[in-house]
Amino acid sequence: MAKAMKAPVSVRAVVQRINRKLAHNDEKLRVTRGRQMQMECGDYHIINFSMNAVVNKDVDPEALGRELGVLKDWETVTE
Repeated sequence: MAKAMKAPVSVRAVVQRINRKLAHNDEKLRVTRGRQMQMECGDYHIINFSMNAVVNKDVDPEALGRELGVLKDWETVTE
């Protein structure tokens, strides 16, 4: 039997899908900039514009995308 192929989705596309979903809660997934901030928050973090604060640190875009339902089982994240 042939192995099922998964559709490739870029990290940028996953981040955009996540941000559309999080926008309803005034939140946004951001790429961390700066060495010090990256040590504190990891590569990705979620900020809340209402509270003006970081609400989640060390976020994995692929795992969050699957949790929110914006990344389907037949899709795989590529660089």
